[in-house]
Amino acid sequence: MKSDQQDKIIDLSNASIGYLGKSKAHKIIKSAISVYALKGELVAVIGENGIGKSTLLRTIAGFQPSVEGDFRICGKLISTYREKELALLMSFVSTEIIKVSNLSVFDLVSLGRYPYTNWFGKLLDEDHYLIEEAISAVGLQGYEYRMVNHLSDGERQKVMIARSLAQNTEIIVLDEPTAFLDLSNKYEIVHILHQLASEKEKTILFSTHDLTTAIAESDRLWLMLEDSVEQGAPEDLILNGNFDAIFHSKHLYFDREKGDFRIRKLTKKVAHVHGEGIAMDWTIKALARNGFEVVNLTDPADITIIVNYQEWTVIHLTKQIKFNSLLSLCRYLNSLER
Repeated sequence: MKSDQQDKIIDLSNASIGYLGKSKAHKIIKSAISVYALKGELVAVIGENGIGKSTLLRTIAGFQPSVEGDFRICGKLISTYREKELALLMSFVSTEIIKVSNLSVFDLVSLGRYPYTNWFGKLLDEDHYLIEEAISAVGLQGYEYRMVNHLSDGERQKVMIARSLAQNTEIIVLDEPTAFLDLSNKYEIVHILHQLASEKEKTILFSTHDLTTAIAESDRLWLMLEDSVEQGAPEDLILNGNFDAIFHSKHLYFDREKGDFRIRKLTKKVAHVHGEGIAMDWTIKALARNGFEVVNLTDPADITIIVNYQEWTVIHLTKQIKFNSLLSLCRYLNSLER
């Protein structure tokens, strides 16, 4: 088995990122970054707006110079690569959904072969094979000759990922690839990235605000906090309490058990809940959303709720009331507070 050191495709050591200010001096926005990504890993970059996620990705991709420290790609400093050398190692997908006219899916994906073609840009049989394979890998078989401007946003983003696959690089960097997509497409895009990393041994680095998807699909997270950058498997970072420091708000907290951020609510009353199965689970979630704490059956409670598939019986004081939906149940519980 190879060591992590041998498998490090992206390796940052005590690195600083930033940009040139008006005085031509570098303005550092994040320093002391020591993280890495291994071959075949899907790595998500998580953090608040303005924390430096895009600057970090653009520096790794070679679009802007590093400020301090070591930025290494495949063991070699980024600053020592020529532009074409880097294009053969790394492809980049930006946040923007590309809007083009009179360009087919095949034509746009074929642009990924540009670093390999001759002066005339002629595509060879190998190029055609890699383009078709890339289109198939993102699930767009049969779309080859559709116009890009006739596709949905999710389909266009798949085309951009296919273009980076056609470029056939060891590394793919994506800056918020799901930013403008609906929930279904967010999950599908990140799942495709996970499959590509696993099956084709690509090292894929992407930034996102979608914490739930990142936790579910990523092999490693780079967690950008105010005063540090932490890395590890999503589950390790959750267990270590690192997520508690992402967003500084008295209204939010990270629920380690659920693996997501939740809104702090004042507890109105406490309840006993009897039942089992999925209806029981969603009843507890609905009660929590409405400010009711579910306690053990041995603890005192204000009300008791009996869950029987899609029927709920509330026992309150001397009354028993039946409901056929959680909506009507919650409306009744909230009326008790008035």
